Amino acid sequence: MPHSDAPSMTTPLKNVVGGRTAARLAKASLLTVADLLRHYPRRYTERGKLTDLAALRVGEAATVWARIDRIETRSLGRSGRTGRPRHLTKIVVTDGNRRLECALFNQPWLGTRLQRGMEALVSGTVSEFRGTLQMSSPELATADGSIGDVDGTLDVLESFAGGIIPVYPQTAGLTSGLLQRTVKQVLAVLGPIADPVPDTLLAARGLTDLDTALRNAHRPGGRKLLEQAQERLRYDEALALQLVLARRRALARAFPTEPCPRIDGGYLAAFDAALPFTLTEGQRSVGEEIAADLATIHPMNRLLQGEVGSGKTVVALRAMLQVIDAGRQAALLAPTEVLAIQHARSLRSVLGPLGGGGELGAPPDAITVALLTGSTAPAERRRLLTDIASGQPMILVGTHALLSEDVLLPNLGLAVIDEQHRFGVEQRDALRSKDSGANPPHLLVMTATPIPRTVAMTVYGDLDVSPLTELPVGRAGVATTVVPAADKPAWLERAWARVREEVAAGRQAYVVCPRIGDDDVPGSGDAADDGAHEDDPGGDPDDDLFGDREGSPGGGDADGAAGEGPRTRRPPLAVLDVAEHLRGGPLAGLRLAVLHGRMALGEKDGVMRGFASGEIDVLVSTTVIEVGVDVANASVMIIMDADRFGMSQLHQLRGRVGRGGAPGVCLLVTEVPGAGPGRARLDAVAATADGFELAEADLALRREGDVLGASQAGRASSLRLLSLQRDRELIGVARTDATELVGDDPTMAAYPGLAAMADAIVDADGQDYLQKG
Repeated sequence: MPHSDAPSMTTPLKNVVGGRTAARLAKASLLTVADLLRHYPRRYTERGKLTDLAALRVGEAATVWARIDRIETRSLGRSGRTGRPRHLTKIVVTDGNRRLECALFNQPWLGTRLQRGMEALVSGTVSEFRGTLQMSSPELATADGSIGDVDGTLDVLESFAGGIIPVYPQTAGLTSGLLQRTVKQVLAVLGPIADPVPDTLLAARGLTDLDTALRNAHRPGGRKLLEQAQERLRYDEALALQLVLARRRALARAFPTEPCPRIDGGYLAAFDAALPFTLTEGQRSVGEEIAADLATIHPMNRLLQGEVGSGKTVVALRAMLQVIDAGRQAALLAPTEVLAIQHARSLRSVLGPLGGGGELGAPPDAITVALLTGSTAPAERRRLLTDIASGQPMILVGTHALLSEDVLLPNLGLAVIDEQHRFGVEQRDALRSKDSGANPPHLLVMTATPIPRTVAMTVYGDLDVSPLTELPVGRAGVATTVVPAADKPAWLERAWARVREEVAAGRQAYVVCPRIGDDDVPGSGDAADDGAHEDDPGGDPDDDLFGDREGSPGGGDADGAAGEGPRTRRPPLAVLDVAEHLRGGPLAGLRLAVLHGRMALGEKDGVMRGFASGEIDVLVSTTVIEVGVDVANASVMIIMDADRFGMSQLHQLRGRVGRGGAPGVCLLVTEVPGAGPGRARLDAVAATADGFELAEADLALRREGDVLGASQAGRASSLRLLSLQRDRELIGVARTDATELVGDDPTMAAYPGLAAMADAIVDADGQDYLQKG
């Protein structure tokens, strides 16, 4: 029984388990009792209940409870180095459905002592060969204790009263056996664990107390008690995350800004009156939300997410005009020079005479739409910086150049960030923190990458979210098809024929490749300015542990398994190489041009102007055309090595076609086989044109389990149990609770324990990421 001087959650582990064990735990950043008890088991094995082998993942360290199905031992001759005999024992275990093959070397006695039907614990790293799961040189222990000991696991099996055995993540050299014994030792002396969540809230949510939850998470008294413990601990993580975000929202409300209400007879009213098209219901509705935000003293923090081609830019422009009517400046940050140029040109075009400020013949009160990029000439840059620093109302469009220290925005009323996922959190924070006097600017971030609702409630939880799902009238849509080039080369020939047919009909085409070519590094994607991504899953390992299968190279080895090793993939296809091939082959005679991030700005702009004017039939490009490029006459896109792109990126790319009256066609060319995650992603993209549905499919295929995952700054999250898919309802409940608990007090003075819990579960790096993001 714990005494009055018993350890607490803040006690250093070295004071409880001794220096040697504490030093091992410290390698995994487990320094205190709380660190250890928040290091939850990855999964559980139930004595007498076989592990579901289908749940194992290739490459993970795993411990499974299974039944022995087959044992065979064969000689591998004598070692050339020592002359000793070598043996390979192959043990096949099963859960009744799938098999796991284990290779153990130089332990021939296992063949006589193990029997078919015995149950055993097997611990090792999972691999796969031709659909069969394998482990090479795993630790093995029989359930009756007659053979082996998986790092002391069998020493504590009988002490799990509920028959449920925790299996911990095997990181930093820490095995399940070591963690089981250490947790048992700590819990035996630990005093009562204080619960920071109010009793009334626990009762309302039907949750168990923290002390009971932590003890049953590590040493379950039964399946029901384990489920209750996991539910409570998932709630703690969801609540901690939402508390961070609620405190962020409360803090933002504490720093007022200058309101920018709508006015009669201003630029916005003139723009609306001259619009040659009717806004969609979604554009009007979201516009009203934004207008209401801008009219208050609280800085707007809103995420505008919309389908490709849903008209986000018009919504943002109307917000910028409202701010300019109030005498303030507006800035639009774009991820690439190509997109920044497109935005500036599009804004001037849509505004018409209203947007000709500074040009000859423009009305004296016309709005200046300025463009600032890394390629802006020095003299032009100096003139722009002077105009910007004067505080005169204007729209400033730019790239990362807007974030330079010498760019001062003393009258910034609205910052619009396009394709926000293409910027790091520090870059977004830098624009929001630009010198704007005592009044912080309103913030509108936009994305054409639909975000699942649970992601919006977590990573973007301090932002109000406005979705745009309705496409403008006249959009013909896009049909997407996977082209398995390796299995059906005739399909690729037909794809090029389709391009020729579209061009003959007076339309245009894109061909997209993962990299540029020439001296770039294979797989490196486009130049950094283009923000290109590559989502290359790589080849599947093709490793036969036993060397005795058809097609294997044969010849086992006493010290390791024989096999083919991983298959190597060819380098990704490159723009320059593909363009040369097409000019002399399938698309000979058509007017081809290339576009990529290494080209000079003027050259890129010239190519885009030529394509927009119809002087170019086929544009062979990297992902520089992923967002913002609007050529209504383009009707077909062929994406080479499509499996090397992410799902959201493919959705963005195909949004470049079908923007006019002609139906769009997107062909996803791949050489990956029909089975596997790469092909599954492509099939999902081809199955739906709904970006929000695709976002949910992407989440499912990635088996997202950690709501922060690896953040954009490369940090690992301390959230361990919360799942975006499984815990959608729980996250929503926690958001409601957090909002009520925080109220208007970001310090949470009334709930210091909850504030401490939030700090403990969502560490400083995670909070910094959320607050800047």
